[in-house]
Amino acid sequence: MASSGTTESAPPWDKLGRAIRGTQAFFRQNQYTGGYWWGVLESNPTMEAEYLLLSHFLGKEDPERWRKIRNNILKKQREDGSWGQYYQAPGDLSISVECYFALKLQGCSPESDALIKARDFILSRGGVPNSRVFTKIWLALFGQWDWSGVPNLPPELILVPPSVPFSIYDFAGWARPTIVPMLIILSHRPCRPVPDWAQLDELYPRPRSETDYSLPKPQGGLGWARFLYHLDQAVGLYQRLPVHPFRGWAERKVVDWLLGHQEANGCWAGIQPPWVYSLIALHQLGFGADHPVMDKGFNGLDGYAIEDEDTFSVQGCISPVWDTCLAQIALLESGLPDGDPMIKRSTLWLLDQQILEPGDWQVRAKDTKPGGWAFEFYNSRYPDIDDTAEVIMALNLARLDPEDEPRRKEAIQRGVDWILALQSKDGGWGAFDKDNNRRYVSRLPFSDFGEVLDPTSADVTAHVVEMLGKLGYPRDFTPIRRAIEYIRQEQEEDGSWFGRWGVNYIYGVGAVLPALVAVEEDMTQPYVRRAIQWLVARQNDDGGWGESCGSYVDPDLRGVGPSTASQTAWALLALLAAGESAREEAHRGLQYLMETQTAAGFWEEPYYTGTGFPGYGEGAPPQTLPKPGESGYQGLDMPAGFMLNYNLYRNYWPLLAMGRYSRLSAQQNGNIEPIPTVGARGTAVPQGGIQEP
Repeated sequence: MASSGTTESAPPWDKLGRAIRGTQAFFRQNQYTGGYWWGVLESNPTMEAEYLLLSHFLGKEDPERWRKIRNNILKKQREDGSWGQYYQAPGDLSISVECYFALKLQGCSPESDALIKARDFILSRGGVPNSRVFTKIWLALFGQWDWSGVPNLPPELILVPPSVPFSIYDFAGWARPTIVPMLIILSHRPCRPVPDWAQLDELYPRPRSETDYSLPKPQGGLGWARFLYHLDQAVGLYQRLPVHPFRGWAERKVVDWLLGHQEANGCWAGIQPPWVYSLIALHQLGFGADHPVMDKGFNGLDGYAIEDEDTFSVQGCISPVWDTCLAQIALLESGLPDGDPMIKRSTLWLLDQQILEPGDWQVRAKDTKPGGWAFEFYNSRYPDIDDTAEVIMALNLARLDPEDEPRRKEAIQRGVDWILALQSKDGGWGAFDKDNNRRYVSRLPFSDFGEVLDPTSADVTAHVVEMLGKLGYPRDFTPIRRAIEYIRQEQEEDGSWFGRWGVNYIYGVGAVLPALVAVEEDMTQPYVRRAIQWLVARQNDDGGWGESCGSYVDPDLRGVGPSTASQTAWALLALLAAGESAREEAHRGLQYLMETQTAAGFWEEPYYTGTGFPGYGEGAPPQTLPKPGESGYQGLDMPAGFMLNYNLYRNYWPLLAMGRYSRLSAQQNGNIEPIPTVGARGTAVPQGGIQEP
């Protein structure tokens, strides 16, 4: 397809070849012996703070580990004394309160410079009373906030059938396993006192005896928020009754649910929040520290930890399946032979990770056979649609020995059947569940952090469409047709698409356009050209693209931010899909990647380009973002959000972009030989991977 933009000379072919081979060698050197790739997943220091608080609550104090946690938290403190949500974010009140509490409980003096600065910041933001609900729950567990100042969720909620509103299955796949243990915590209201010297009275702007602990009343007139506020008050009255006829039954069901959802490595749902709250709830119900469930659960957290002589950090989640399938796609599309031993190892590992067990997704997709993949090593109840789509694309590119080929093909078909059964009514796909869009649950007083819903999104839907297209499904295949209609409806007025799971509109465009070309959509259509116009208008002077996490809360930051390797790659993938490989902007983007690549074949990238929660509650941006003073307003600190830095994004996304450019150029210029790749034996590249964790 001819380019509609101006052109300049293409990047030097030999330099592009060296860049591709350098990154291929990086992945060869850093493949784990099991066959997978796995990068660090950074979030924010509440992970370390809450680990310390959890160990105190469970009576598992570890002075040496606490010392390392203190070092790690202090290392992340900002100049103004705060701790933030993402790289270069303004300080966040709730994160700072939790870090302050952990440091003080560890033994840091309140008169140390670090805590004086932190205290000043916290008080300047209104102190503990202005922190979020989950922070207040943590404080209440230690007597540092009054339990009357948190929402009510009775254990009897577990008895509500899925067909009735406010069932636990109305909540997203990550919120549900968090809420179930909270049914015990918020009804039992346990307290593990801390020493007097660890009290947090100094973080209150007024004496605690004069603090208003009541939940803030919703603004505006009638609506779900006001109704649910009064319902919360009614549940509070019910909690104070001397008799609860269904309480015992409900608590037994909660225990059965928690025990049935614990994974082999001790986790719940593969993520930190349900993990720690499940341990607290079971502890409160009489499970001793030496109980196998508790022992496996607490010790399993070490699998998410990174520890050295001086620091200890905890990942909120881990991403080996996601990292492996994306690395495999990038390696194969950059020219590595499909029979390379490295690819055979990763392909076999991916096949071993397919989930063939039932899960919560079956509540909304009855009679559907399992066949998806999760994000983590252990998360059999919650396979991920996005991961499954990318894994299938990775498997489709690979080839195995004849005895293993039937297994590869069967796994692909099972995965496709599973995904197709989970398409939502609007034509799109969410991350974990089908039709998880009952917005009223996001109005609960409990729901002031993250997302409690998993609605469909353009980026996940686009990855599914791309997968189907690459498997040969036609443009008029009904699920594809419905999905494209959904994607077109989701396009923003400026031509971009919202990025639910990556930052942000650059990620959305970078997902949608490759999907459209995969199903042979006409890329000259006006809606596609509007997306390209939006994208090229946001290229930075250095040739790269970047977008701040703040774009989730400030429309002026859409597509605006310092250049990063991952976001530049997403932009390039969109340009290449639209037939713009000869365009000046594409060449400048490639030059940026080649010039910023290190000698070791990777890129440095401190910026967070992954998204856990934008903080909208219902999982999608409101039609109009709230203004300061309005309910739901977020500043650039994003207090209801949860942002991520995937440490391998900076490597496999650029490799994929450079590989596609190389392949397209070779196809369009018959006189150019494809770029040679690092061979199966490498050229002075070590074969051995990193040892298993």
